[in-house]
Amino acid sequence: NDCVQLIFDFVGWGTDEKGIIVILGHRTVYQRQQIRRAYEEIYQEDLVKRLESEIKGDFEKAVYRWILEPADRDAVLANVAIKSGKNYNIIVEIATILSPEELFAVRRAYLHRYKHSLEEDVAAHTSGHIRQAMGLVTSFRYVGEEINPKLAQNEAEILHDAVKEKKGSYEEAIRILTTRSKTQLIATFNRYREIHGTSISKKLVDEGSDEFQKALYTTIRSINDHIKYYEKVVRNAIKKVGTDEDALTRVIVSRAEKDLKLISDVYYKRNSVLLEHAVAKEISGDYKKFLLTLLGKEE
Repeated sequence: NDCVQLIFDFVGWGTDEKGIIVILGHRTVYQRQQIRRAYEEIYQEDLVKRLESEIKGDFEKAVYRWILEPADRDAVLANVAIKSGKNYNIIVEIATILSPEELFAVRRAYLHRYKHSLEEDVAAHTSGHIRQAMGLVTSFRYVGEEINPKLAQNEAEILHDAVKEKKGSYEEAIRILTTRSKTQLIATFNRYREIHGTSISKKLVDEGSDEFQKALYTTIRSINDHIKYYEKVVRNAIKKVGTDEDALTRVIVSRAEKDLKLISDVYYKRNSVLLEHAVAKEISGDYKKFLLTLLGKEE
C-alpha cells in the first residue's frame, strides 16, 4: 500500500512531497527496507533513485539518508567526509559512538558500496598524526564495565602531558584513545578532572587548532558523553551564520530512532528553547517539515 501511494505521490502535476513525508517519515528502519524491496519488485526500479529524481536540495539529502539502512548511511557519511577532506569529526563520531558490532557493520557496508575498505580510504587521504588517530575505525573495544583505577590514574597524566601540555607523546595518547574501553576511558577522564580540576576537553581546541587536535577533541567529547556532544553539534549548526544543514540533517536523521529525544532534552536545558522550535526558525519548506516529523513535531 505504501508503494502504491508513493507512485501516486510521484505522478501527476508535480511531486506530492507531503505524501512522501507522511509515509517515509512515519516508518521504522525495518519498514523502510521492506518498502524499498517491495517497490523494486512491483515497479522494477530503485526507490532511492526515483526519490533522487523527484525531490531536490536539503530535503532530498535528508530523505535519502533516512531511507538507507543505518550502516549504509554511515558508510555514505564517512565517504563524503573522506572525499571532502575537511571533516574528519564525522569519521570520529562513527568510530567512537557506535558499538564495536555496529562499527564493523559500517566497515562491511562501506566495502560493499565502494569496493574498497574504509580504513584504506582513510589512510589514502590522511597523513601523520591524523592518520594514526583515524585508527579508530579499526578498533574493536571491550564493552564491559570493568575498569582499572591505577591505569586510569597513569593514563590521565599521559593524556595531560600529550594533549594539554603538548609535550608528551601523541602516539601514546592515540594508543589510549583508540584501544581502551569506553568505560575505562571515562574513568580516565574523571580521574583527570579530579587531579587537574577541569575537564580534559576544556579549551582543547581554538581557532588555530589543526585537524588532529579537532579529532582528539571529538574523540574525547563523544566517548565521554555523546548526548552532550551531539547537542553541541546541533547548537553550532543552528548558531552558524547560515545554518549548517549537513550537520543538522546528520544528527536528526542518524539519531531519530536512537536517542534524539535525549539530545532534544539536553538542548532545551542548555538553551531554554525547544529543539523543534529552533529548527523550525532556521529552515523552511519540505526540508523543515521532514525534520520536524522526525523530531515528532509536525506542522
